[in-house]
Amino acid sequence: MMTSRFAEFKVPYSFDSFSSGFGKAIGCYDSAVQELIVIDDLLSSMVGIEGRYILIKRVRGKDNDITFHVDPSMDLALQELAKRIFPLCKSFMLINQFAEMRSQFKSGLVNHAFSAALRALLLDYQTMVAQLEHQFWLGRLSLQGLWFYCQPMMGPMQALSTVIQKASINSFSGSAILNLLQSQAKAMAGDNAVRLLLEKMTQCASNAYLGILERWIYEGVIDDPYSEFFIMENKSLKKESLTQDYDAKYWRQRYSLKDGIPSFLANIAGTILTTGKYLNVMRECGHNVQVPAPENSKLMSFGSNHHYLECVKAAYNFASSELLNLIKEKYDLLGKLRSMKHYLLLDQGDFLVHFMDIARDELAKKPDEVSVEKLQSLLDLALRTTAAAADPCHEDLTCVVEKTSLLRRLGTLKDLEVSPTTFNRDDLEEPVSITGLDAFSLSYKVKWPFFAGLGKCIRGSVPSTHVELRYQDHLSCVSTMLKFINSLLHYLTFEVLEPNWHVMHNRLQSAKSIDEVIQHHDFFLDKCLRECLLLLPELLKKVERLKSLCLQYAAATQWMISSSIDMQNTEEAIDDSDGLNKAKQCRSGSSSLLKSTAKNAAVTDSILKFEREFSAELQSLGPILSKNSQAEPHLTHLAQWILGVRNDQ
Repeated sequence: MMTSRFAEFKVPYSFDSFSSGFGKAIGCYDSAVQELIVIDDLLSSMVGIEGRYILIKRVRGKDNDITFHVDPSMDLALQELAKRIFPLCKSFMLINQFAEMRSQFKSGLVNHAFSAALRALLLDYQTMVAQLEHQFWLGRLSLQGLWFYCQPMMGPMQALSTVIQKASINSFSGSAILNLLQSQAKAMAGDNAVRLLLEKMTQCASNAYLGILERWIYEGVIDDPYSEFFIMENKSLKKESLTQDYDAKYWRQRYSLKDGIPSFLANIAGTILTTGKYLNVMRECGHNVQVPAPENSKLMSFGSNHHYLECVKAAYNFASSELLNLIKEKYDLLGKLRSMKHYLLLDQGDFLVHFMDIARDELAKKPDEVSVEKLQSLLDLALRTTAAAADPCHEDLTCVVEKTSLLRRLGTLKDLEVSPTTFNRDDLEEPVSITGLDAFSLSYKVKWPFFAGLGKCIRGSVPSTHVELRYQDHLSCVSTMLKFINSLLHYLTFEVLEPNWHVMHNRLQSAKSIDEVIQHHDFFLDKCLRECLLLLPELLKKVERLKSLCLQYAAATQWMISSSIDMQNTEEAIDDSDGLNKAKQCRSGSSSLLKSTAKNAAVTDSILKFEREFSAELQSLGPILSKNSQAEPHLTHLAQWILGVRNDQ
């Protein structure tokens, strides 16, 4: 600010000094001199400097609370004109203060850019004040003239001061600043000059933000040192977690949307998130790719022509097609899924039957005693000696022995919507004693919980077949059990898994993006979980009980058959002996026969008990199925099969 031409009037001054006689009030001068003094003070106040008769007061602790006080002896007309200019002076001080404070590193890139734009505006403003002062020195500026020249700056400066006061009070940064500027610009639609200024400020403040956006959609990299971007990265999730995470949290939660999306990007935020995720996934796969970005695709500006929307869409289309081709061609998506179908959907069950036969003894142990390494070697043997050997991916199949049964594991899947009610404590009750067979499942990188139940159905049918061939006394019950197991297995494989698989396979072939692939796959899993009864605790518990009875019944009858064979061998050995030996063997044989007979009687009672329990459970299953089939139409076929078994019985 230049030295005033009225330096002789500048004396240490406060309003209180007038009453004590230490200063000369402005009212002591005539009107012409007063006007010159007021103009000089106003030019100082316009750049935040106190004058002699215009004082600036701030409230401690409230930086936005600024007031101006004039000497009460000033001519009233001059006071009114001066007060008209005070809002402009206050706006300058607030804007200048905000620009200084928000230029700090901790304020973020958007605030830095916004502050730079404000400083450029203030520079123009100060140039105007300097020009006015020059006119004042030349004697060409009146107070009315000063008011005339200040009016064009009043609206824009006050609008900006309103923005920065809101931003200061709420500690806005990042997208919040951009949204505030945009909303204020829309509110000032009736004042074209103010609207254009606010839009220009928004443009300048968004440059840094769009730079972050550009790196994300063109490279898949988040370069956000102040956490301003609307996409959040969860670095604790690693791609290795996909092998343990049945629900693929890595894909959904590694990168996710935050609150405070810029309004001009709100409608395409999901597309932006997906675009960068695609690029990031390709880089995680070791396939470095960058979206081609010619000069006309740079995102350093946005406007009413919506060119930035076209840039985002072009980047998404490129990233989507590139990743889909990579997954389908290099990683053979459909081939992998077909391979998983062979094993986990029992499309080629010969390997599993062979494996169950050679691993029977190991699976009969308690889960803690089962050797997973031995099971894996037996599984590898079964895979190499059956039709599965032709599958190049058969080595990806592994064994898993859980610590709990299927029911308990299903209860731990928190994200699943269980119908009609959630698993309660009774539903999660473990059997008294579970074996390795109860806890056994196959794994193919990602666990599919319901396949443990399918494996158990297959295992349940194998011993029952042998019982039918080798034990005739209880043929009726054996036949009923076999029909139940086969009906259940037929429903799971041919009524649920196979048709749903074909629907998913056809949809995957026409998918246009990886998100569509995931959507179709998730739909397949959800539908199979529901239709395989795994989300119906009442039905699942009943079916598990029936399968358990089948296995116990088969084990008991198998023992009785083996015992009968041993007794027959003992009798033949006695008949073939000479006299003395025959007498001895008769005594020992008689003792053994008595013990065996007693044990056979106990086993026979158990078998009869299993038959009664199975019949009662099967009878009670029919009404439950019929009731649930009204809410779950897919159960109609299963109800027909099971009710058919019950009627046969």
